[in-house]
Amino acid sequence: MRIDIITVLPELLRSPFEASILKRAQDKGLVEVHFHNLRDYSTGKYKKVDDYQFGGGAGMVMMIEPIDKCISKLQSERNYDEIIYLTPDGQTLNQNIANELSLKGNLIMLCGHYKGVDQRVRNHFVTREISIGDYVLSGGELAAAVLADSIIRLLPGVLNDETSALSDSFQDDLLAPEVYTRPAEYKGMKVPEILLSGDFPKIEAWRHQNALDRTTKRRPDLLNDKN
Repeated sequence: MRIDIITVLPELLRSPFEASILKRAQDKGLVEVHFHNLRDYSTGKYKKVDDYQFGGGAGMVMMIEPIDKCISKLQSERNYDEIIYLTPDGQTLNQNIANELSLKGNLIMLCGHYKGVDQRVRNHFVTREISIGDYVLSGGELAAAVLADSIIRLLPGVLNDETSALSDSFQDDLLAPEVYTRPAEYKGMKVPEILLSGDFPKIEAWRHQNALDRTTKRRPDLLNDKN
């Protein structure tokens, strides 16, 4: 997989991809992540990428020309499955979306800034709009990092135990069950006996029921969505 991220602040993005799972995925050659500074595609003397809104109003708007030039250059080099715009009014990211995008080959992520991008970008270039929640960030960079992380960790070979991702919260529309590790007892607090039994069918049944109980208590909306 290849992910190209278009941004006005590439320095804000580099750190998350230089450590832990995301770094290992790149080192293994399982994913390529490239950052593109939008200012490199500005023809103006001051590398300007934003301008005032037509019709007046507070806030600057990202201009169509540098975005067009950057996307067009990338598309001239390879085909892309999706051009994703990170925006608060996009489709809310969930595990199903991450699963779907993990099966793609090449993705472009466009990070919004200021008041957003010229609507013509959204109308003519963007194929998908994604939000990471009902709140507003200073820019789309952190949202792009979150989206990329949710996708990359699902790629075969990224996690040491590939079954780990299959038991994550939301994979089956349930929250993950409780987890415990050594010691089996700490200051009078004990691990549930079933987890120490070695009876794996019963353990799996306990985990499923525990996941169902936790979902019912914490996120009943997930169960309602299945009805």
